[in-house]
Amino acid sequence: MAAAETVKSTVDQFTAASNVAFKDGVEKTLAALNEANSHSKKNLEAVVASVTAATKGAEALGAQAMAFSKTAFDSQVAAAKSLASAKSVQEVIELQTAFAKGALETYMAQVGQMSETVSGSVKDSMKPLNERVTAMVERLQAAR
Repeated sequence: MAAAETVKSTVDQFTAASNVAFKDGVEKTLAALNEANSHSKKNLEAVVASVTAATKGAEALGAQAMAFSKTAFDSQVAAAKSLASAKSVQEVIELQTAFAKGALETYMAQVGQMSETVSGSVKDSMKPLNERVTAMVERLQAAR
């Protein structure tokens, strides 16, 4: 009978230890899943913020392009009227030269402005993604 009690005691201890180990394993798994879910949510939020910033940049770039097109068209119409009212070939050449110079300067200024808009948009759209990458690197370094 003592042997039966010893076996029962051993089985009870083994069962209790197994239950504790299983419970700990389940709790660790659930904690890891919650952490992964939290990181996935933050990653999704970063992607949404990035796309939002890129969209705003594209809208600003489109608005600049439309404004430039309108200004360029108005300038071309004014130049055509000036050329039509010219009294001599020399005046036509002077007007055309002045128009070409002004158009090139305006174009170069517009390219610079649009480049700044694109650069700012890329910077703004990459910022949330860079923050998530930095957070992941820090997390991996802390795990070592």
